[in-house]
Amino acid sequence: MIIELVVENYRSIKEKQSFSLAKSSSIELENNSFIPTASGSPALLNSAAIYGANAAGKSNFVRALATMQSIVVDSARESKRGDKLKVTPFKLSESTCNSPTEFEVVFIADNVKYQYGFSTTRERVLEEWLFAFPNGKPQRWFIRAFDKELGDYAWNFGSFLTGKKQLWKDSTRANSLFLSTSVMLNSEQLKPVYDWFNNTLKTTDISGWNSAYTASLCMDAENKKEVLNFLKAADLDIEDIIVKSKTVDSSYFPENMPLSIKDKILEELSDEEFYEVKTVHTNDSGNKVPFDFEDESDGTQKLFSFAGPWIDSLKKGKVLFIDELHDSLHPTIVRFLVNLFHDKKSNQNNAQLIFTTHETSILDQKVFRRDQVWFCNKEKDQSTSLYSLTDFSPRKGVENLEKSYLSGRYGALPLISKLDYLED
Repeated sequence: MIIELVVENYRSIKEKQSFSLAKSSSIELENNSFIPTASGSPALLNSAAIYGANAAGKSNFVRALATMQSIVVDSARESKRGDKLKVTPFKLSESTCNSPTEFEVVFIADNVKYQYGFSTTRERVLEEWLFAFPNGKPQRWFIRAFDKELGDYAWNFGSFLTGKKQLWKDSTRANSLFLSTSVMLNSEQLKPVYDWFNNTLKTTDISGWNSAYTASLCMDAENKKEVLNFLKAADLDIEDIIVKSKTVDSSYFPENMPLSIKDKILEELSDEEFYEVKTVHTNDSGNKVPFDFEDESDGTQKLFSFAGPWIDSLKKGKVLFIDELHDSLHPTIVRFLVNLFHDKKSNQNNAQLIFTTHETSILDQKVFRRDQVWFCNKEKDQSTSLYSLTDFSPRKGVENLEKSYLSGRYGALPLISKLDYLED
């Protein structure tokens, strides 16, 4: 479960911006929130929507968390000494283009609240910190800070962190995280923090997921039944799904491809499993007709690809960050997907959905609490600012949020000017 995300100096995000899933004290749509079992945690929201104009920076909040996740998961395991970290600062200011990027997340893992973050350039991690709140009381587990004058790190370990701290410290490279290195070297205490990034957090951009994960679920009869129920609930007339597992062989390549290239690709894909998917529909005579997956509409393909991650996330209480959820989907389908997170029957493990969208038909107080709606705005210096609908104190249950947004009351709209035509 995520409580708060803080990002500074990442792509279009110049100044520090905070995004919160903490529930306000307002009593409205109580099904849209839950009370975590972690001591000291506020009540949290099941979902949040982020609106804004094109190029205002909505996608960069999803990218920021995805980048943070990637550095946590891969910096110790896959990077080598001297490899660059994949961060991009705000480039349109002399004061930020050579300054560090900072990420911080407050979240709950295994019923404990954690506050973890780091500041980094492409060359090295400058700061890293982790605080835990078991029983609601703060504990400092570690702080790491680079001292430019000494050219080395200063370390501050709390007494609550146990294990081979000296070994983990000595093994942590400048371009890797202490958290990741420690878990790689068998720190059981830090594993829940790492596992939250690796297993619980799921991020995706506008391209979404491919169909492979949902297809793999359909290899099991019970899982396939859940996928079919999901698709039928979304009003897709798919009677059955046929999935065949395949591995790549030489027949997949053109005959004139050099043998050395074929062998290299085959070696790289030898452990990969691919799926051929066919959907089954019923014709007007009641007969079953199979369709190649590619013959289905873009919306159907996208919804099928979403089905597996959606079902898995709701079952396991995961956190989904999705960019452009509305893309290729009808507004009623978007509402259907969101409401699955608001329904206590389908979301029994407090999964969370955070998404960017232009779909204003769901900007409705019957769908969202006021504290579930956020806006991204592009400022005069082309940087991104993020703010909550609650900043405007809209009238509870009365104000038409869609109409107010499109009329400009909340900002975060494109500024359209008249097109100047060139004369011959």
